[in-house]
Amino acid sequence: MFDAEVLMPPIIIFMVIVAPLWLILHYRSKKQVSQGLSEHEHRQLVELAHKAERMAERVETLEALLDQEAPQWRRKV
Repeated sequence: MFDAEVLMPPIIIFMVIVAPLWLILHYRSKKQVSQGLSEHEHRQLVELAHKAERMAERVETLEALLDQEAPQWRRKV
């Protein structure tokens, strides 16, 4: 079958080059995820939440106007 000498070079290359790079990249990405949102991302999130609140207020206003002008509009949808 296979000789141990055939398998040793790929195993050595994997253990010396691939495995350490894999571990370094893995733990670097874990560290970035655990740090949470950056200042820029937090600012964007707050801005989007504010826009969503304004949009919800507009929808409520439009629904109130439609209720006054065309009370049957909800049944058509």
